[in-house]
Amino acid sequence: MIAAIGSPSAPAAKATTTTIPIVFLTGSDPVEVGIVTSLARPGGNLTGVTVLGAELGSKRLELLHELVPTANIVAALVNPNTPAAETQSTELQTAARTLGLKLHVLHASSERDFDAVFANLAQQRSGGLVIAGDALFTSLSEQLAALALRQAVPTIYQFGEFVAAGGLMSYGDNLTDSYRLTGVYTGRILKGEKPADLPVMQSTKVELIINLKTARALGLTIPLPLIGRAEEVIE
Repeated sequence: MIAAIGSPSAPAAKATTTTIPIVFLTGSDPVEVGIVTSLARPGGNLTGVTVLGAELGSKRLELLHELVPTANIVAALVNPNTPAAETQSTELQTAARTLGLKLHVLHASSERDFDAVFANLAQQRSGGLVIAGDALFTSLSEQLAALALRQAVPTIYQFGEFVAAGGLMSYGDNLTDSYRLTGVYTGRILKGEKPADLPVMQSTKVELIINLKTARALGLTIPLPLIGRAEEVIE
């Protein structure tokens, strides 16, 4: 069987075989991007787990705005190669207009693009950054956290691993729990069950994590109501 982790991986795996069982983990809508025909009855040789991705982008922007309310220009970092890129950008732009913010959407499709992205942040005088969910960004959480801190840009991402690496704040699914669910389906298929008979699971455990050490380094005071809503606060 094949474990396809990350939004770009599932379509690539599907294009490779129609017989080998595939278990995916994706932040994209698997029906919308054509991975499966339905969540309840995926059919074919694929099933897997979805995490809340683009749907939470607007909430991340709200949390960033709550933390730095004086910033009226913000930026979003999106991987243009991810299947959900257009949806992510559209939802963030809509949320920005609702909050009265000007949003610049910046693109990075590899680690080589990061320096240019953060240079643009300074030129555009962006007061904060929302990093859209993407497998590339998750794998490079440590580098992104270091760049955000070095450039003194308040930044929020999807997963807690970003905050553990020194990032300021995260809001999204518990990545460990999502991998666990993927592992459960992997085990069931290896024991003989068919992907077509296993409904796509949706991970709905959402958590807010804040790094107070990073906040102090950025000269930020986290509002007490925001701290009170956090599942975890890193001292």
